[in-house]
Amino acid sequence: TRLFGRTLGVYAFGHIGGAVARVGRAFGMNVVCWGREGSTARAKAEGFEVAASREAFFESADVLSLHLPANKETRGIVTAADLARMKPSALLINTSRAPIIAEGALVAALKQGRPGFAGIDVYEEEPVVGASHPLLQMPNVVCTPHLGYAESSGYEGMYATAVDQLLAFAAGEPTEVANPEALGKK
Repeated sequence: TRLFGRTLGVYAFGHIGGAVARVGRAFGMNVVCWGREGSTARAKAEGFEVAASREAFFESADVLSLHLPANKETRGIVTAADLARMKPSALLINTSRAPIIAEGALVAALKQGRPGFAGIDVYEEEPVVGASHPLLQMPNVVCTPHLGYAESSGYEGMYATAVDQLLAFAAGEPTEVANPEALGKK
């Protein structure tokens, strides 16, 4: 499917959502954003369109990418009604957290053909053992094992930092101490 000229919906214009929006723009996509007031203000400041309404956001997207954290305010924030508004040709991407979509809503929506497709990197329970998740059995879903963020230089940086911190601690000069008042206690 050609991306040029299609509409990319970005739900939550934070660090990652903003990067995805910029990539969409680079591919010639019409980028439309949705989210809380701060999120939409950041999107507008970068020259991105904000949907006129939540309904319009879900209805207009050819590709809709979710970038919300999982917390009590966002649990189930994407509802069955939202998904039912999506085009039969639309692709929903969730690399954030599974609980932001109402429980069972995505499987049911995909079976009903709205949206028509999904790319999923997150699950309610991880790791998925024994290929038991229903999304893994669906022909209109591409699933990956929550490793979309993984790349070698990122791991090298994390491990190097951890080793440096361990060596500093062993030398009696700890760094990045969350509770410095505990250092003098035995």
